[in-house]
Amino acid sequence: MTSDPDALLPPYDGITMASVRMVRSEQDAAEALAALSSTDVLGFDTESKPTFLKGEQSTGPHLVQLATDEVAYLFQIGARPAADGFVDVLKAVLESKAILKVGFGLKDDILRLQVKLGIDAVNVLDLSNALRKGERNSLGAKTAVARFFGQKLQKSKKITTTNWSLPRLSDKQILYAADDAHVALRVYRRWRADQAAAKAAV
Repeated sequence: MTSDPDALLPPYDGITMASVRMVRSEQDAAEALAALSSTDVLGFDTESKPTFLKGEQSTGPHLVQLATDEVAYLFQIGARPAADGFVDVLKAVLESKAILKVGFGLKDDILRLQVKLGIDAVNVLDLSNALRKGERNSLGAKTAVARFFGQKLQKSKKITTTNWSLPRLSDKQILYAADDAHVALRVYRRWRADQAAAKAAV
């Protein structure tokens, strides 16, 4: 008998590769900016190469993920961010007061964006805190997916701790990262819909 109450839930399918865009060129960046700027809410997350040594400073973020309802856009950030040419796009979106950015556990993400890229993200909602219902601890994406969709979100520790600074990411890394941003937006949409339904029922 399993001690994991979510083990019997059906798996969360997540986003597919067909709905992920790796932003690699100026044209990609322009298309991403147009799509990201035309929506009211975005799923948001970052990935950084993990640190294993005591006192070792993170050089992340190495990947920034922003998702609309249909597509997740992934921006790779190298050692010299200015050379990547995508910082202006990220800055325009993340510093926009008109676009709400939602995600899970965003405190470190926001700090690293400020330190490495000089981006001061605003209008950000951390679902880890917003979705708490009296729980002592913050709420993670796995718990949120189980609560709102009755499904089990697969979070591979092996993928989490991979090297996100690699010039070319694997398909598993790409899907994992895209899902992190996209699932946050899906959870947010469902949460707000449930709130509206409950209000209408009163």
